[in-house]
Parts: sequence; structure tokens; C-alpha cells
Amino acid sequence: MLDINLLRRDLPGVIARLEKRESPQPFLDVGRFQSLEGERKTIQTRTEELQASRNSLSKQIGQRKAKGEDSAALMAQVGGIADELKASAERLDAIQAELAGLLMSIPNLPHDSVPLGADETANVELRRWGTPRTFDFAPKDHVDLGAPLGLDFDTGAKLSGSRFSFLRGQVARLHRALAQFMLDTQTQEHGYTECYTPYIVNREILEGTGQLPKFKRDMFWVLRGGDEEQREQYLISTSEISLTNTVREQILSADALPIKLTAHSPCFRSEAGSAGRDTRGMIRQHQFDKVEMVQIVHPEHSYEVLEQMVGHAEAILQKLGLPYRVVALCGGDLGFGSTKTYDLEVWLPAQNTYREISSCSNCEAFQARRMHARFKAAQGKNELVHTLNGSGVAVGRALVAVLENGQNADGSISVPEVLRPYLGGQTELRA
Repeated sequence: MLDINLLRRDLPGVIARLEKRESPQPFLDVGRFQSLEGERKTIQTRTEELQASRNSLSKQIGQRKAKGEDSAALMAQVGGIADELKASAERLDAIQAELAGLLMSIPNLPHDSVPLGADETANVELRRWGTPRTFDFAPKDHVDLGAPLGLDFDTGAKLSGSRFSFLRGQVARLHRALAQFMLDTQTQEHGYTECYTPYIVNREILEGTGQLPKFKRDMFWVLRGGDEEQREQYLISTSEISLTNTVREQILSADALPIKLTAHSPCFRSEAGSAGRDTRGMIRQHQFDKVEMVQIVHPEHSYEVLEQMVGHAEAILQKLGLPYRVVALCGGDLGFGSTKTYDLEVWLPAQNTYREISSCSNCEAFQARRMHARFKAAQGKNELVHTLNGSGVAVGRALVAVLENGQNADGSISVPEVLRPYLGGQTELRA
């Protein structure tokens, strides 16, 4: 959430920065905001006048009573002021609630370094690692490669519908090995603390990280409890949600920063608006696994940490020997809560292109303001922390990349060396 004082001080500047997102629809109803702000100021000014008048009348009432004089008329005036103050307070609460609703719908402001552009075609490639393999046979995609190893979309569809998969045997073991390898790398080499989080969270938790209210249609959610005590709860779309909210409503010591957390979890997304996209295979599923990285940091260090986190995700792909590229997202492709994002895109031979496998973002104080997550600065003042998140990396897409990049002409899969200890020393997967 943006600081409302920023809108009050520099509304044209906020609008100009939001325009960098190049949305066809404005993110802020400027007329409504200005109308509410004008009414708020009027009510607050009138409230101050009424309070001053009430104090003056109360003093006069005391003086009259001390002299034994009649104060009924003055007391009636005070009663009228009290009624008006109550009505003003109620209207002010309603205005503040509407302003808060407006703020909750406004995305984060893009950083000055974010490239201009309306969609992913304007993202800027920064670097590449590895050389895509040249095959002396026609490479298969992960669906055909995985089927003999236990990748089963028919059973997934039978159990849960489209965009669900069922893994058994060797491919299930490979999936688990990838997740374990990623966790070990992030904890043992990069200093993250491993966590195990709930997969279902309360509504306010998703409001804290920005998924709600805007993206409710992208979430899987349930009403929990009886008719009298129903409560909305949501399946997490990423463990960023639960990890970041661990500092919700806390005042941290500066010495506690940075906080570095990682977790392996399933992620649930309804993929609203993605009909017809990536319908074959594991690229776009309603349920997928991810190893997430989250850092809670001092504001002065957040952009340095963003670069570090990109490196932490890159390390996974390099150890697996998977060619990839790093791109800076343009304003039109930024996520709602992000002020700057880098995507890592892994090479998939069957598609002959790079596909996203990790996204690392700096949210600055956007999430912290929603969560009331602060730290005690050197001068003793409470300040908002900065929050960052990144995939370290998407497990299912890593499995896709390992299958396709490691395939051999006979259908076997060469296992990356770093995964072999997790697979009992196997060097190949065969049907």
C-alpha cells in the first residue's frame, strides 16, 4: 500500500509514476480521491472548531455554576455540539475507510530504473548463462519424456480436473530431489532459514502481501465454519504470503535484519484469465511446487539484496547446468506489489525458447505498510521494513527443464550431477 501522505503531497508525481505501468485503465480515481480528501479536510477543520467551542462553553458553564448562575442555555449548546461531533466522527470514519479501499487497489510505484513498456515484449534482457544444447535427433517435450517415467496428466484430470498432474515413480522422486536440492542450497550456501508454513491462510494475510482484494478471482478459497461464524480462508498461491507475514504487526530490532526465510510448498492458483495458454504439460498448473525465498531488510539495503537474491536463484540453475537468461521487467509487466522485478527464464528445447522459472522482486515498504511491519531505527524511530521475494526456484518447471535438456535419443534422461546424491547415485532415469 502506498503512503497516503505521498498522494496528498504529490498527487501528480504519483500519477506520473503509475503511468509507467501503461495500464489501459487508470489505477486511481483521481476525482473521487480529491473529493474525499476535500471532505476530510472540511470535517477535520470543523471538528477542531467545534472542539474549541465546546471547551470555551464548558469553561463558561463552570464559571456560571461557581457564581450560582443559570447555565442551561450553554449546556444545551454543548449538547448540540456533541451531537454534531458524533455525526462528524462517523462520517470521517466512513471517509477514511473509503480512502483505505482506494489505497488497497493502487499498485506499487515502479522504480526509476524499470524499463518502459506495456507488456512482456518490452522486457529487457540483461545477460545469458549457458549455451542451449544442439541435438542430433528431434527433441521431445516433457510430456512425452515424462510419461514413461510416471508423469500422468490423465489421473490428475480424473482426480481434480484440468491443469492438475499426478506424479509417480521416478518422476515423483526427481521432483522431490529437486525441491530438497534447492532447500539445501538456499539454507546451507545462502544463509536462509528453512520454514514449513500453513498452506491455508486468513484473508488479512493475503491483504498484507497484496493478493487481496484485487486478485481474489485468482485464488482458491473456502468459507470455514458454521452459518453464524463463517470465515474466508485461502490456499496460498506462493509461500511468500506466509513467510512475509511472519513479521506482521511487529517492531523488529535493527540488529535482527536481514531476516532470510525459505520454504518448499505447493502453490495454488486458479489461473483466471489464462484460458488457452500452456494447456499442454506442467508449465501452467493450478497446483505446483516452489521453493520460495523471502528477505525482510533495512530500507537502505533492499536494492543490493535484490541483486543478491537473483544470484541465489541463478545458482540453482547453474548447478543444474540449465541455460537461462535474466530479464528486467518493464513497467507494464510488473506485479502488483513490486517496484522492480527480475525474471529468470530457463531454456526449453521442445519450445525452442526461454520460459520463466523464477521471479525476484523488491516491494520496498508496500507490503510492510499493509502488515504494519516495522523496525526500530538508530534514532529510536519506528520505520517500515522493506520486503523482497523470489523463487528459488519453481520445482515443476525445473523438472520440465531437466527432462528436456537432459534427454537422450533412446528416451532416457541424464541426471544432473548435483541431483545424483538425492537419487541414490543414479546417473540416468529410464522407463
